[in-house]
Amino acid sequence: MNKFPPVILLDLDDTIIVHSATSEPCWRRVCDRYAAEIEGLTADRLYDAIQARTNKYWDNADRHRQGRLDLPKARREVVSATFTDLGLDDQALAHTIADAFTLERDASFYPCPGAIETLAQFCEQGILLGMVTNGASSAQRAKIERFQLAAFFEHIFIEGEMGMGKPDVRVFEHVLDTFGIEAQEAWMVGDNLAWDVGAPQKLGIFSVWIDPTGDGVPLSSSVKPDLIVPSLATLIAK
Repeated sequence: MNKFPPVILLDLDDTIIVHSATSEPCWRRVCDRYAAEIEGLTADRLYDAIQARTNKYWDNADRHRQGRLDLPKARREVVSATFTDLGLDDQALAHTIADAFTLERDASFYPCPGAIETLAQFCEQGILLGMVTNGASSAQRAKIERFQLAAFFEHIFIEGEMGMGKPDVRVFEHVLDTFGIEAQEAWMVGDNLAWDVGAPQKLGIFSVWIDPTGDGVPLSSSVKPDLIVPSLATLIAK
């Protein structure tokens, strides 16, 4: 596929910046560092308990919506609840562990292979780019500045700045209005089936799903991407 639309909209995390894959090694380093301070607790047990509580925390849609806008606070809540699960009464240490993870995680991000070069190629072809990302303004702007991404984008839409986030279709209505285009003039590219594919498709936006594992769309999913690629970098070669 060689013909691109006038406007391409892109997610940030796990589309341009590697995000999910950095979580486990960061948690393991933090657990290795602090488990020795807790009598009878191994690093593996602490890690497993944090992951179990993390899954419970983020599985709640309302909590997810609030938590992603203040990740340091959400992580403190997760580790505090983990300590309760383990029968531990040291909230100061729980907060220290959560804050240590935040520092590790913030330092761990790096560009997806070929992603920044792909942004440059889109710009060279005269395609206008828009970033559409959930999360807090401070966290997402820090990544944008760190990797010097702003220069590639005509407009940047961040949940914490807009007051609404994906998969709310109003996000994409606002994006289209800002660019002054119709739905058929844009593509949305991202890794989240509900947020980056299902939501924009409701307005008629061609949606590209990034599937790095190659496992394909889950059988239980009602969302069907218009195009599936393993990475942003491979899209330019389609």
